[in-house]
Amino acid sequence: MSIITLLIGILIIVVVGAICFWAIEKFAPDRRLANLLKLLVVLVCLGAIVQRLLVLTY
Repeated sequence: MSIITLLIGILIIVVVGAICFWAIEKFAPDRRLANLLKLLVVLVCLGAIVQRLLVLTY
């Protein structure tokens, strides 16, 4: 049961990240700003996924 919850949580993080990528592509006027925002989204999503994976180790 814990693995299914973990996978659903990771899937939700990935979907939210993809929606953020789409919004950045659509609404960010400057390419450099868009790239920085995308990098921020990737780092936040990776951090959230690692946090969920670390819960399994305890």
